[in-house]
Amino acid sequence: MKILIIAEHKNGLLSEATQELFGLPLGQAEVHAVVAGESVEPLAGPLGQLGAAKVHLIESPALASGTGESLGQALGQFIPQLAPDVVLAAHSAQGKDLAPRLAAALDAALATDCIQVSCDGDQVTARRPVYAGKATAEVEFTDDGLKVISVRPRTVKPPESDAARSASDASVAVEFPAQKTALKKIIAGGNERPDVTEASIIVTGGRSLGSAENFSVIENFADSIGAAVGSSRAAVDAGYRPYRDQVGQTGKVVSPQVYIACGVSGAIQHLAGMRTSKHIVAINTDPDAPIFQLADYGIVGDLFEVVPLLAEAAKNRSGS
Repeated sequence: MKILIIAEHKNGLLSEATQELFGLPLGQAEVHAVVAGESVEPLAGPLGQLGAAKVHLIESPALASGTGESLGQALGQFIPQLAPDVVLAAHSAQGKDLAPRLAAALDAALATDCIQVSCDGDQVTARRPVYAGKATAEVEFTDDGLKVISVRPRTVKPPESDAARSASDASVAVEFPAQKTALKKIIAGGNERPDVTEASIIVTGGRSLGSAENFSVIENFADSIGAAVGSSRAAVDAGYRPYRDQVGQTGKVVSPQVYIACGVSGAIQHLAGMRTSKHIVAINTDPDAPIFQLADYGIVGDLFEVVPLLAEAAKNRSGS
């Protein structure tokens, strides 16, 4: 079996979500990687150290902006040349765009937002959440055609990079028809905290914070433990936080090592976005709040009293 991993990169570094794809149980499959962009040759080494047998480089100034259209065109031409059995991508913003785009263009089977993928001989099986995360569905592919699968970030531990491993690399030539889309401007958020989709720890606040200013309680605690700041939809709708921080079915889906919900009741839409977190801590004044049914650890109390104590304890432990 031949598997192709689409490698995401930014500022000359592989994304963590891409590295995690090499940690999937792929059996004895022949693993290839493809990296598209401008001046991407230096990424061949790290991909080989992660386990790629061969790295395919698609380099072009047309890929500098990394739009879904240009990447889709490049990969859509290359994938039939390689003829892999499976294409793997991270279920990131880029992967959400590319996976269905490629599946439609190449008439491939598609499974998105998977939390498990395994290969047994020629059989590929994926597992993905359904019904807002209340259940999971096991997906089996019924023919030997191309399969495109996107994997939710932070559901697999990335393998250790091994300097003794290396991969051969090859340049790929593609053509770019007239582009219908163009990247005009990138507006940086200016936030030093990690994005909720990339963070290993997330501290989330709900509408009970009462105001945008009161989110400083959550921010101080998050900064003391190196966490990202998340928000429920209710808090975003109230104008307390920007949409980029929203966790839930209509926001971002996250799978951190630790998820700390402060003043979040646990509506089904919110649980759908964080149910796969490894460890869940809930702080709420209502002992019957739905979030406690999912939490590994729960504190019944006022977040304005509890959270500052946790922040102080974290700072004392770190000595700062």
